Amino acid sequence: MSHQRSAQRRYVIRIAISMAAYLVTLALAIRLVRDGTLVGPLAWALAFLPGLSVAGVFWAVGRLLIEETDEFVRMLLVRQVLIATAITLSAATVYGFLENFGLVGHIDAFYIAILWFVGLGVGALVNALTIGASGSEGC
Repeated sequence: MSHQRSAQRRYVIRIAISMAAYLVTLALAIRLVRDGTLVGPLAWALAFLPGLSVAGVFWAVGRLLIEETDEFVRMLLVRQVLIATAITLSAATVYGFLENFGLVGHIDAFYIAILWFVGLGVGALVNALTIGASGSEGC
């Protein structure tokens, strides 16, 4: 039981670090890159960092799946992640075709990650309604 709690504790720490890095790097990029204060390779590096921070969240979820020792909780988390991924990839593909045919406007790609995070919530709801447990104890 303590190993399970430690896996979730490490997950929370990883998420906190990733989100703190995201907030700091995004604020700096908005302030320094968007207004043209920072240009060239340094602007590219700073603009890259918020996305890398979000990638840290995906890594944290993957690590939780690996480190979780309770098979039932792991199964709930896997279902949650699969549902989020199916929603996200389906929506991105359909929207991509609509955009390609000029039927809808362009949406910035980083919204795909936001949709995936919303999908985690949908996955937890599906778990709760079908199995009686959400799986969101970790995610």
